Amino acid sequence: MQSGLYVSLSAQMALEKRLTTVADNMANVNTVGFRGTEVKFDEILSRTQNDLNAKVAFVSQGNDYLSTHAGEYQQTGNPLDFAVKGDAWFAVDTPQGQVLTRDGRFTIKDTGELVSIRGYPVLDVGGAPIQLNRAGGPPEVGADGKLIQDGREVAQLGVFTVDVTKGFLRHDNSGITTTDTPQPVVDNRDVSVMQGYVENSNVNGISEMTQLIEINRLFESVSSMVSDSETSMSDAIKTLGGTR
Repeated sequence: MQSGLYVSLSAQMALEKRLTTVADNMANVNTVGFRGTEVKFDEILSRTQNDLNAKVAFVSQGNDYLSTHAGEYQQTGNPLDFAVKGDAWFAVDTPQGQVLTRDGRFTIKDTGELVSIRGYPVLDVGGAPIQLNRAGGPPEVGADGKLIQDGREVAQLGVFTVDVTKGFLRHDNSGITTTDTPQPVVDNRDVSVMQGYVENSNVNGISEMTQLIEINRLFESVSSMVSDSETSMSDAIKTLGGTR
């Protein structure tokens, strides 16, 4: 009976983690460049004290991972809007260090520095800030990320690949920092840059809402199970204890 309580509590903890993840995805359904978070749970088997051959299944705490499918590409016509096609990221320099992002809404400061929508310097393929001529014409960007301004190449927009399965942390919603070291993309036909486009969030709002409803129902079901188990245990104690 106690094993049933522990299993129920384990399920509640897993549902709470999934609920937090779904809520975060829902909050960023309109965030440019956002990639949704999913959770993977593993089964953990434990033997009961009374019967070493009896196994009780618990759920693990769960591991977060990023959904890798691309969001919808939206044409803006803005020459300073960029989108990555393929499994790669732009890089920006923040006070916390290098951050990867799929949000390519960039601007040019009065100093000519190319910056993200939050004012962070955009990095080139070598990891250095990109400098443009503020008084020059609008830059043109090739599929390989090369920036052409006034007819000459001035920089190459940094595009990086990274193994996010080794661990990541969120930064400013659409940005991430990773345990694995990002590597610049060189001659990879599966990765390209599109100018005048942005990538919308890859979160499916309808799907997430459906999951939210299912999780709430499951949580209520498990809570009811815990309550019934506690009542049964209390009745058993009274009966075995000979309560008059």
